[in-house]
Amino acid sequence: MQEKYIDETKQGEAYAIAEREGNTKKLFLESYGCQMNFSDSEIVASILQDEGYNTTLKVEEADLILLNTCSIREKAEQTVRMRLSQFKKQKETNPGLTVGVLGCMAERLKTKFLEEEKLVDLVVGPDAYRDLPNLLKEIEGGSDAINVILSKEETYADISPVRLGGNGVTAFVTITRGCDNMCTFCVVPFTRGRERSRDPFSILKECEELWNNGYKEVTLLGQNVDSYLWYGGGPKKDFAKASDLQKATAVDFAALLEMVALRVPEMRIRFATSNPQDMNLEVFRMMSKYNNICKYVHLPVQSGSNNMLRAMNRQHTREQYLELIYEAKKIVPEIAFSQDMIIGFCGETEEDHQQTLSLMREVEYDYGYMFAYSERPGTPAHKKMEDDVPAEVKQRRLSEVIKLQGELSRKRMSGYVGKVYEILIEGTSKKNDNQWKGRNSQNAVCVFDKLDGQKIGDTVSVFVYGNTQGTLLGETV
Repeated sequence: MQEKYIDETKQGEAYAIAEREGNTKKLFLESYGCQMNFSDSEIVASILQDEGYNTTLKVEEADLILLNTCSIREKAEQTVRMRLSQFKKQKETNPGLTVGVLGCMAERLKTKFLEEEKLVDLVVGPDAYRDLPNLLKEIEGGSDAINVILSKEETYADISPVRLGGNGVTAFVTITRGCDNMCTFCVVPFTRGRERSRDPFSILKECEELWNNGYKEVTLLGQNVDSYLWYGGGPKKDFAKASDLQKATAVDFAALLEMVALRVPEMRIRFATSNPQDMNLEVFRMMSKYNNICKYVHLPVQSGSNNMLRAMNRQHTREQYLELIYEAKKIVPEIAFSQDMIIGFCGETEEDHQQTLSLMREVEYDYGYMFAYSERPGTPAHKKMEDDVPAEVKQRRLSEVIKLQGELSRKRMSGYVGKVYEILIEGTSKKNDNQWKGRNSQNAVCVFDKLDGQKIGDTVSVFVYGNTQGTLLGETV
């Protein structure tokens, strides 16, 4: 599971964009799950904009409804099925309405989706979005349409994404697709295919265009960004077969990070998500070298127990992970980390659980994403392992992990108090219309009173005078 996950249990996020003159059809597009899905939705919107579709926030006026889905947990899939059921009446009153499912859930279920969800006309996997125009023509001809073929080359590098919704300040730029890490609990390698990297020059071009269009921060995105490797194209697994020249001129993630930092020197740069086995200390050296590379890393560990890490087929040990954290803090003393944690994986003992708690205390994460393990059909764990930790034990252990992370978060947030940080204004605080919200380099959210002359997209110096468990309280210097 090499992604940072947005809360996929909530209602999906719908977007609207400025209309292209001459387009007459309406697309209602909702995204669920990880940041990668939200980024993919921008690619889909770009492809369909060229086919005459403008997006809309009003589902009742849509000619085409698309849900970009997540399959990482059962609850995510249940949320999508419930959402689909809400379109049944609309489909009955508007026979011309097309309803489609995109993304990981489409890739996992394939033709079963057309059989199980009778109102679904279109099923498209993450590597087949270019085929959407042809598939829509098939539907116009009276057929259901499906394309879930996975690719070893597709990166959508030549498609300029339509920036959907958002704040006009921060944006995602996808640099890798797919995943070669066969973690036993994870469905991603089966729904997103082999890992491949995008041409670095197209990445630089997109970042530069974003800066020229007023964006102030970019997040380089992939299932596993540290594994980025461009040697002229093709899957990372085939790098061993590359020519001597290709190997000598290959670009890894640290080099790409430096290229982006130099191309847009005033733009903030973040990246997600990282994998401990592929994280190189050179990345931290780049972070220390360039002020515009943010001092924050989301570094999923999943468990603090070597027994569990082996069972999960994670390619790192507890000791290697802690050594990586230790070295990173030496190189970038002000760095902040967040985590992913799976609680109650197959065979987890109380001792395994206590090792997770002790690792958390040692690292002192700023925050984390913590979930009780749930089986995903098709994964090695589902096929070969017994989900033998009782539900009540999972919930008790999860509660202990969440409680500890709350204590650590409050401690980490209090460590920012009494200092001045550069905060990028991203919008108005949800709780107070008279306050801004933004983040510092370490990704900590800060709220502070609005002053005349300040606007979204400004970077301002803020003195932090207090904190809650997850938020810094400040005032403009």
